[in-house]
Parts: sequence; C-alpha cells; structure tokens
Amino acid sequence: MSTTTTEDTGRFAWFRSLGQKGKRAFIGAFGGYGLDSYDYWVLPLSLVAITGYFGLTKAEAGLLGTSTLLMSAIGGAVAGIMADRFGRSKTLIITVAAYAFFTVLCGFATNYETLLVFRALQGLGFGGEWAAGAILVAEYCKPKYRGRTVAFIQSAWAVGWGLAVIINTLVASLADPAWSWRIMFWTGALPAILIFYVRRNVDDAPETKEQPKESGTFPKIFQGGILKTTLFAALLATGVQGGYYTLATWLPAFLQTGRGLTIIGTGGYLAFLITGAWIGYVSGGYLTDYLGRKKTFTLFAVASALLIVAYTQIPNGANTLVMFLGFPLGFCMSAIFSGFGSYLSELYPTRLRGTGQGFTYNFGRAFGALFPGAVGFMADKLGIGGAMLFGAAAYGIAVIALFWLPETVNKELE
Repeated sequence: MSTTTTEDTGRFAWFRSLGQKGKRAFIGAFGGYGLDSYDYWVLPLSLVAITGYFGLTKAEAGLLGTSTLLMSAIGGAVAGIMADRFGRSKTLIITVAAYAFFTVLCGFATNYETLLVFRALQGLGFGGEWAAGAILVAEYCKPKYRGRTVAFIQSAWAVGWGLAVIINTLVASLADPAWSWRIMFWTGALPAILIFYVRRNVDDAPETKEQPKESGTFPKIFQGGILKTTLFAALLATGVQGGYYTLATWLPAFLQTGRGLTIIGTGGYLAFLITGAWIGYVSGGYLTDYLGRKKTFTLFAVASALLIVAYTQIPNGANTLVMFLGFPLGFCMSAIFSGFGSYLSELYPTRLRGTGQGFTYNFGRAFGALFPGAVGFMADKLGIGGAMLFGAAAYGIAVIALFWLPETVNKELE
C-alpha cells in the first residue's frame, strides 16, 4: 500500500510553508517594517506644521526628507554587513531601537538645525531595518513563494502609513499645531515594544547559521561578475525610490497647499492612496512570482510615472478626481516594491546577501533622495505639483537598469 503526500496549494500556503520559526520571523519583520513606516511618515504628515513653526523655506523643508534618506543609505549598508556578520535577527533589534530612539528625540528639537540632525540620525535605523528583515524572511521561504511572502512584509509599509495618518488626524484635531508635530514624533516610541518580541521569539534560518560569518565585505560585491549586478541593482533602486520618495515627502504638502485641504481634510485622500498601496504590495508579490521579477518592475515603473503626471497636473476644481486617482497611484507605486526583497536576495549568495542587498537598496535611497530635495528647490518656481514631475522621470532610470539585470524567478538561494 503506497501513500502520497498532497501538496498544500491553498491561498495561504506561502505562510504555512514557513514553519513555526519562519512564521515568527515573518511577524517580527512585518512589525518592524510597519513601525518603520509609521516613524518615517511622521515627518511628511507634520511637514506643513513644522514649516510654519520654524519659518522654513520649501528648500529647508525638503532637506529634512533628503537628510533622512541619505543617512538611511549609510544605515542600510552598515546593517547589511552586520546581518552577514552578527545575524539577521540581532541586526533587526538594533535597527528598530535606533529609529525609535531618534524619532522620539525629534519631538524635543528646539530649532531647525537640531531637528535636521535628529531626523538624519533616525535614518540610520530606518535604512537598516528593511535590509535585515527582508533577508531574514526570504531565507525561510520556498522559492516559488518567495515573491509573495516578502511582498507581504512590504505591505506592512501601508499598514504603518495608515496608522500614522489616523493618529495624525486625531492629534491634529485635539492639539495645537505648535504641539501636534511634537506629539507625533513622541509616539515614535511605539516600535520599542517590538524589540521584546524579536529578542524572545525570532531566530535566523538554520542554513544561515551554518554560513561562515564575514566582515568588511564591501569590496567583494564589486568583484568579478557580482560587480555588474551591484551597479545595475543600485541603479534600479535609485529610480524606483527616487519616484516613490518624491511622492512620500511632498504629497501631504501638495494636498494642503496645492489643493487647499486641511490636515483633517487630507485623510480621505490619503485613505484612497493607502488602500491602493496595501493592495498593490500584496498583488505585486503574486505578480512577481507569476510574471517574473523584471516584467513586473517594468510594468509598474511605467504606470507609476504616468500616474504621477496625471495626479499632479489635474486642473484646480477637480479635487474629487484627484481623490479617486489616489487608489491606482498608490497601487502602482507600491506594487513595484513588492519584488525588491526577493529579487535582491536572489541576486547574491548567502555570504554576501546582507551586504549586497543592504548596499544596493540603500544606495538607491541615497541618490533617490536627490529627487525630493530637487522638488523643494524647484517648488517656488514650478509649484509643488510641477516640481513633483521629477519623481516621474526617476522611473525611467529604473527601466533602463533592468536591461542589464538577470531574471531570478524560482531561483534557489545559494
């Protein structure tokens, strides 16, 4: 009598296939990235209040966002090395603690310069968390499920974003603007709770533990055949994140100054955007597994560029159309990120995965940060909506980079 094993093909087979330890890693990484998002969005949502409180120019306001992304590049690159040397879960704890600590300090800033420094230092943890969390989960995944599993981690960004909008709306309706932005930064202490969970329950994948730990591996991702991968993966990340963070940094200010909405009034507009974003993260993960990584990146890069143009150039008086257009905009600009965690993990061998992924993704953040900074400098001449077209141009860079990168769908991790 023979027995056969029926393969689990249910809707959440990807999650069940992780096993007990993998599920715990998923929860830790999901929580870390969601709260990372929450702490990031505190600044864009408070930018108008901060600008008024300190009497900032648009260029100075834009520099707050740019400094965060520039420092996140350093944080992500260093966290990648730490993940290869000390382990994924330990690095996750350190990065979560860092971004929570400096977010809280931002609420105590007494002048613009102090806020700029604290926000820049917050970027160290902000950049490092994703590098550690995405690799941690990717190494527990079966190849055929890796795209959608890591995409669900990416979807935590929309959850944290939505939570930040809800809390900001509540705080803005109850507190004076001079205090509301400080209170928002102080709520950035929430991620500290997650540290206890990760420390007690999350461990690295067994295969990772067997790998020899390395240090100082930056030169190795610029050697031999890996050099080409590193250069064009970094260029891909630059284009995608240049477009995204242009929107992330300036959208609340665009709605309030360009469309004449109040802080509370922007809530409905952002709800459409965030709902589309969450669905985009999840759907994009399935598409990366079915269509392949490169086709999915190309599809959503082109769609995102077109939607930024449409969203920012709709004539005054058509605010309802702007609100509804937020759903496909959020969908496309988030779906393109769904493949990053799996794709970058598949491009590098285990011994260099943290270093390679941490460097390329956060190199993209650093140079992508120039795009929201450019918006700040050009906004006085072109208006915020006109200047935001720089974000649409960034997606062209991503499409060009894909011509020199391989397809990795269903690839076993080395």
